[in-house]
Amino acid sequence: MAQKKLSIRIDGQLIAAEEGLTILQAAKANGKYIPTLCALDGLTPVGACRVCLVEVSGVDRLFPACTTPIQDGMSVITNSARLARYRRISVELLLIERNHTCAVCVSNGHCELQSMATSLGVNTVEFSYNYPKLGVDTSHPRYVLDHNRCILCTRCVRVCAELEGAHVWDVTSRGIHSRITSELNERWGQATSCTNCGKCVQACPTGALAEKGWAVEEMVKKLGTVTSLAQKRGAHV
Repeated sequence: MAQKKLSIRIDGQLIAAEEGLTILQAAKANGKYIPTLCALDGLTPVGACRVCLVEVSGVDRLFPACTTPIQDGMSVITNSARLARYRRISVELLLIERNHTCAVCVSNGHCELQSMATSLGVNTVEFSYNYPKLGVDTSHPRYVLDHNRCILCTRCVRVCAELEGAHVWDVTSRGIHSRITSELNERWGQATSCTNCGKCVQACPTGALAEKGWAVEEMVKKLGTVTSLAQKRGAHV
């Protein structure tokens, strides 16, 4: 049965989109760019990064495009001075929360957070850095987890649960103390449910999850492979 088509406006352009899509999905389907760090095609949206905030006419508050379903007659603005300011603030908060030292990161030059900061003009931050004392888990024979680079986008959690079905990853604690954890707080190398597939590593937008053996600027993620598998999985659910 064909999906019902809804009429919405994105940046003034009238488009027809299938009922049930989010604003982000409808925008992508019609060639409209909305920046995001936590969204990944084929995976359940969570609205973690808040970079994809958009304006909806008639409502004063901002909406995360990745989790907000479209409604018939909705008018969406994806680019404005107000949105640019809030997106910069979101990225700045991500940068100050952990220890993102790009110069010595394996993903330097291939990092989505770094690229997002550049595209939004984030050269400095107006907040104080937290400089938390975070560890690095090198217990896995092939991969490494560096909490200093993590932005808690939960892509690794979702790709492991929804695509691989192993459920190795989760988030422990709350707020600023939240951390990605493997198998009920076991070190990654001791996680017996891990299949060593590496999908979580490829889905990670930063250098938080990386493959061993790569030097600074050498870790290039194969995100297209993960999204292709996720989309194929969704097509057969």
